[in-house]
Amino acid sequence: MAALGTRLLTLTVNAVEFTAQVSNVRIVSGEADSDFVSFADAAAGGAREYKLAFTAVQDPATGTLWDKVWTGAGTTVPFILKPAGGDTTPTPAQPHFTGNAVVTEPDGDLLGGEADASSSARFTFECEWTCTAKPVRLTT
Repeated sequence: MAALGTRLLTLTVNAVEFTAQVSNVRIVSGEADSDFVSFADAAAGGAREYKLAFTAVQDPATGTLWDKVWTGAGTTVPFILKPAGGDTTPTPAQPHFTGNAVVTEPDGDLLGGEADASSSARFTFECEWTCTAKPVRLTT
């Protein structure tokens, strides 16, 4: 079994790969907010909520991930996260994770930021999109 490296992850949203636009991508889990908790949920430890979280460059051009946030807030999009990179077929050793997430705008910075003397520095933004269900781990 190989541990995950930090250079190969790929992210595809709505059949478009955005790997070159993201520097931090995670599936995060937390306790779901609920006004009603069934005994079954309580016995299972409580309901969970999953999010696709990422940091991306600010690129207001049409077709970018930033544009997806700007124009698509409220829509549900499919995503594929490949932690081991662009391999085409998932395997037990290198699974893919798929799901659907609701596009939302970030709380905080969406456009602009602090000046930087570096010619390679880029403005970024952070988002968390709520998944409609627990993402699926594909191994075949």
